[in-house]
Amino acid sequence: MQTIYIITGANGFLGNNLVRTILQKSSAKSSTAQPNAIDAANSTHVTKPTIDQVEVRALVSSPDRAEALQGLDCKIYPGDITKLDTLTPVFQVPKDAKVYVIHCAAIVYIKSQPNPAVYQVNVGGTHNIVEKTLEIGAKLVQVSSVHAIPVLPRPQTMTEVNHFDPRLVEGEYAKSKAEAAQYVLDAVEKRGLDACIVHPSGIIGPYDFKTSHLTQMVIDVATGRLKAGVDGGYDFVDVRDVAKGILSACTKGKPGECYLLTGHYCSVPELLNSINSAANTKPIKTILPMWLAKATALLAEAYYSWRKTPPLYTKYSLFTLSSNANFSHAKATAELNYNPRPLANTIRDTVAWLREANKIPPLDTPIETTK
Repeated sequence: MQTIYIITGANGFLGNNLVRTILQKSSAKSSTAQPNAIDAANSTHVTKPTIDQVEVRALVSSPDRAEALQGLDCKIYPGDITKLDTLTPVFQVPKDAKVYVIHCAAIVYIKSQPNPAVYQVNVGGTHNIVEKTLEIGAKLVQVSSVHAIPVLPRPQTMTEVNHFDPRLVEGEYAKSKAEAAQYVLDAVEKRGLDACIVHPSGIIGPYDFKTSHLTQMVIDVATGRLKAGVDGGYDFVDVRDVAKGILSACTKGKPGECYLLTGHYCSVPELLNSINSAANTKPIKTILPMWLAKATALLAEAYYSWRKTPPLYTKYSLFTLSSNANFSHAKATAELNYNPRPLANTIRDTVAWLREANKIPPLDTPIETTK
């Protein structure tokens, strides 16, 4: 049987790591396939894979900007998730194929000024993906965020919820992810959609070609541009572990269920020290109190806008760093065999990839990445 993975936002940070994870797993299965019984009896020594044929379809809005997918064995389809008619080609699949739709495409937004595109993509785009998934009878794994879950007072542990309300979360991005998640759950209950939802925390790791907010922070620390940190912390998770969790959810995730794909809590000073250690740069000694950081957040946004780089400290990001981040991924561990790696390994691999990609200055001795 043919297995097809349709991945939206495939050229993004999580999307391209997911493509790599699927291809690596498929390649590993192929290399361990057993010889066909007839061929073995005839001593022809011909190895014929006994696994499903895997096809990865990468949906991207701009194929000419799919740098992250270069050299990967996937089929690239142009399409805009906010325009239903552009999705028809990627969803044209054989009737006997097993199809998994992984909806990664989203706008992660932490700036203060409103952005209508956030709702159009995160909510409207999800509506369209649900329609196309129902049309072909595929399984959907919706990539949401822990931001869609209401923050509980410290020291309570936050786990999965079964209902989402945009009014209970802060920020334009969180509200859009909450509304999209509830739309998916409603489609499961009322329309028979086979879907589950995953909620990653702060994603960090290699192969971030578009430079997300966290990757920008690693670059700024590794190059000495960041002179001060802030008091606070959050839960950070390796993008490759999130990709593995999503792939597991394709086959093991139960309809209508949600899974937290989180990692480890780390304070900002600890995170900065870990980056300094991996990059072999001088430690950042200045740590601003949260009240001062919040008072200067608008100036920080203006500074990063002037630099034309993703902002690090905004009103919303500071709210996140000062809020409860005590998440539990016990459910994902039990049902999806999800086990995130140590954060120090992630930081080391991120710095190594940034050097390889010429985003930070090289070292005399290359850093070996972990698998």
